[in-house]
Amino acid sequence: MPIIVPWKDLPPETLHNLIEEFVTRDGTDYGDTETPTATKVEQVRGQLKKELAFVVFDEITETVSVLSKEQLNDAQIHGTP
Repeated sequence: MPIIVPWKDLPPETLHNLIEEFVTRDGTDYGDTETPTATKVEQVRGQLKKELAFVVFDEITETVSVLSKEQLNDAQIHGTP
């Protein structure tokens, strides 16, 4: 089960790098128009602030990632990241 990591507790550079890695992953689709990475990072940061996305740690894979509220709910219900 994923553990929520308070994003405010992460060093700013670590948070930025985590979000940047998330938005540049293969398969991340933001629509028909190309959005600059910096814009995507700020959008995700805004989602974290509004609690629409969360930084989570997966104990099984020992990885940290960003999940949307829906993804987190699914993971908690099904017990998988």
